Amino acid sequence: MRTYVITGGTDGMGRGLGLHLLARGDRVIAIASGTAKGTAFTRDAVALGAGDRAVFVRADLSTLAGMRAALDQVGVLTAVIDGLVFGAQRFRPRRAETVDGIESTFALHYLSRFVLGHGLVDALERAQAPVVLNLCGPGGMPGRIHWDDLHLRARYSGMRAATQASRANDLLGVAFPRRHPTARTRYVLYNPMMVRTAMAQPLPAPQRLLANAAAAVFGQSVRRAIIPLARILDEPPAEPISAFRRRTRIPLTGKDFAPEAAERLDTVTRALVG
Repeated sequence: MRTYVITGGTDGMGRGLGLHLLARGDRVIAIASGTAKGTAFTRDAVALGAGDRAVFVRADLSTLAGMRAALDQVGVLTAVIDGLVFGAQRFRPRRAETVDGIESTFALHYLSRFVLGHGLVDALERAQAPVVLNLCGPGGMPGRIHWDDLHLRARYSGMRAATQASRANDLLGVAFPRRHPTARTRYVLYNPMMVRTAMAQPLPAPQRLLANAAAAVFGQSVRRAIIPLARILDEPPAEPISAFRRRTRIPLTGKDFAPEAAERLDTVTRALVG
């Protein structure tokens, strides 16, 4: 029996993947902020006959305290992690700051992955073939790191925040094996492209309708979208860092994966989290 930790594990692709893993006999620790969805997840696990292998950890991963609390709780629950899956994110049309004074999208979509990924390395290294699977946006929509305004106080838009977080995750993947040069843990950046989930719910009504219509026509179902994710967890790539857009490999070249930028962001982030 293998153990997987999934952030955003009670909704969308995280939930679908978690239930898939439970159904085949694995153990899943799902981290999310909503109690109602957490209760629903554990109820569905019981229906699968996997109630004793499903754990819901309630944590607000947009705050530094919540990230550290999640680390502590996972540490109590397991000493070995076979796979760490990052799926927690939320599109915010309007700018918001966390209690730490950090722009919310940057905190949840990038910073929580930085803190948990580096914080759980020891548990990952105890597994036979450990992997970090970061569901983000490599090879997707353009965006950049706003080095002079990471919190987007001057010119915020939901898309600018989302694409900055995606680029930050690209650099997080590049920096990971540099921070842990002797680690066996493989880091995979994965862009699922369009999937039929509730991601569009926070959008204003006209945009939400358009997004849902596009997803209905072009998007994959969650059931289909998780198939390659499970395959990556079972057979991680040989390289320390790799990136995919669905099943297509993305070359780790160009400014999105520049080692100098990855080192710069790593330094900035370490100062940010203290």
